[in-house]
Amino acid sequence: GSNTSLIQPGFSLLHFGSHVFYLGQKGWPKRSCPTGVFLLELKNNDLKLRPTTFTNDSCYLPPLRHPAVCSFSASQGGEITQYLIHGGKTPNNEISHKLYIMTMVFTVNKRFSLCCTEKDLAGDVPEARYGHSMNVVFSRGKTAVVMFGGRSYMPLNQRTTENWNNVIDCEPLVYLIDLQFGCSTSFNLRELQDGLSFHVSLARNDTVYIFGGHSLGNNFRPPNVYKIKVDLPLGSPAVSCTVINSKLSFSSSIVTQTSPDEFVIVGGYESDNQKRLICNGVFLDDETIDIQEIETPDWTGEIKHSKTWFGADMGKGAVLFGIPVDNKHQSTDCSFFFYVLNFGDSDPALQTCSQGSTEEQEDSMPLEDSEEFTFNRDGNIFD
Repeated sequence: GSNTSLIQPGFSLLHFGSHVFYLGQKGWPKRSCPTGVFLLELKNNDLKLRPTTFTNDSCYLPPLRHPAVCSFSASQGGEITQYLIHGGKTPNNEISHKLYIMTMVFTVNKRFSLCCTEKDLAGDVPEARYGHSMNVVFSRGKTAVVMFGGRSYMPLNQRTTENWNNVIDCEPLVYLIDLQFGCSTSFNLRELQDGLSFHVSLARNDTVYIFGGHSLGNNFRPPNVYKIKVDLPLGSPAVSCTVINSKLSFSSSIVTQTSPDEFVIVGGYESDNQKRLICNGVFLDDETIDIQEIETPDWTGEIKHSKTWFGADMGKGAVLFGIPVDNKHQSTDCSFFFYVLNFGDSDPALQTCSQGSTEEQEDSMPLEDSEEFTFNRDGNIFD
């Protein structure tokens, strides 16, 4: 596809209806495309990234990798109206502490723009981090955001020249954020003893389920499922945790939702050098969780033999995967092969993720990638 050289590990996808947007490009955006967010168009097995317009009152959103991203609906099970984006790494390896809210805005002529605003937090404000998770819960007619996990740099008073870029697990605190007032409250739960990053999280009603993940402190991928239940009465909120034994042990997996109560976990790693090639279906109801291994996709030889892979949820049961191009297939146009894995009812190849003006850009020059930045290898790009 066109401009796919901008797609790098740690990217995120935001899906508003049939429109899918890409966040997390390599390097800082050029002045000709200052947003760092692109419209992703997938049509006839051709993948294209196109510039996206923002409203005049939008704040700047840097190209973040490995942020926590979650969708927000005005009502339970309703259409996605906003996305919340917190943390992540910038192209110069700084870790963000900011919370952004992304909304799609339609004009009278049915064209659309994105509006990005920064949300200030007060109280127990989460430190800068990446590789963590956010979910929206509903309780007693109210909503709250649950944030957990992640990694951050070693505190300044412990950093030396030799370990300046070393990262550590964030404390295993659960943060409850009231979006209306921007108030954040932390909870220290005895069931959560170790820091955890690059895990999978699912939310249903007032409950968040945490699967897998990697603890950097002891190089461990716990096989437990953590069930975090939130109660939002008129007074102080309450948060509790139950540990559910499971045989799943993985990190950096992707989760996609196929129905209101059904999810699929795919991809990731069983160990530092072993990809996870099986898929699991997760079925939730009010009290129970059922995890089953489902039919394995017919992985291509390139996927089976690649050492690394990465991707993100496209929505509606579809996942976008990337694997590095090997030396036999080196191309100046891209560094990765991309695949779409579809567990849903609709064919993502038929999605028209475009607006009227995109046809006029069909023959436009490719977007220039910005200056390449050097990353110190800290072992956590894929874990």
